[in-house]
Amino acid sequence: MSLTLAEIRAKLQATEKKSGGNNNNFSGGITYPHWNIEDGQTARIRFLPDANPKNSFFWVEKAMIKLPFAGIKGDSNSKPVIVQVPCIEMFPGYENKCPILAEVRPWYKIPDMEIQAGKYWKKRSYIFQGFVRENPMKEDKAPENPIRRFVISSQIFTLVKAALMDVELENLPTDYQNGLDFSVNKTSKSKYADYSTSKWSRKESPLTSVEVAAIEQYGLANLSDALPKMPTQEELDIMVEMFHASVNGEEYDEAKWGKYFKPSGYNTNDSETEFAAKTESVVVESTPTAVEVVAKSTTTSRAEDILKQIRNRK
Repeated sequence: MSLTLAEIRAKLQATEKKSGGNNNNFSGGITYPHWNIEDGQTARIRFLPDANPKNSFFWVEKAMIKLPFAGIKGDSNSKPVIVQVPCIEMFPGYENKCPILAEVRPWYKIPDMEIQAGKYWKKRSYIFQGFVRENPMKEDKAPENPIRRFVISSQIFTLVKAALMDVELENLPTDYQNGLDFSVNKTSKSKYADYSTSKWSRKESPLTSVEVAAIEQYGLANLSDALPKMPTQEELDIMVEMFHASVNGEEYDEAKWGKYFKPSGYNTNDSETEFAAKTESVVVESTPTAVEVVAKSTTTSRAEDILKQIRNRK
């Protein structure tokens, strides 16, 4: 018998309390590096719902702004570096309120400023979770928890969303019994990685008993936990100051900004995991936000409601 949404949410909350809410933090190799598969190879994955019952979709959007600097101040041997800062427009209630983008938006109206504007525009990626059902790579240190995090580019995300817009799709791809796998196919185009042939499976399939047991043991993650924290006002002021310095062609000033933001790969006292989370660089061009899934066993009417919401979203 199908569970109601309220029952599903209650079960998710009970699972979180049982696990202490800490067993499924995204750390130590939990991110599956699909970008490392070789040309012509395919990784088959199965997406899972977000543990957050307020998220109608099975992903969250991450928006970052890249600030390039000519080098590091005081280091004559330094090369150009990039500092990534969070765009606050990824947080609910802060749409169109990013102070950096507020300055960048008018640039698009100025002739010959489009390239400069694009350089400082927010770069989006999408965070999912799920199982790797077919892995073409040999991973020396695969995590004990088989529920992996996926950082998906806009190119792949467009394909994910396109299938959800198909009116013939009846079940959510994350449904435990009638869900669909997604194949990440990597090829090359003009010497760059290309994932345009990635696609959803045409056949539905249930989760295996091993996969269900893993969900029961480790629980589903709250995907928003993988996002950067909301910057404080002080950090926002620093971000704007760094933005102005970057546009002016200045060097990164460790003494002024090192306490707040560091270049990707720069030496830091943070733990490797924390720093990797702060400087995640798998981001691509902007695309409209989209859709997610809620539960272990979603009712048909609930699935129809979500799919309708996806298809009506502009």
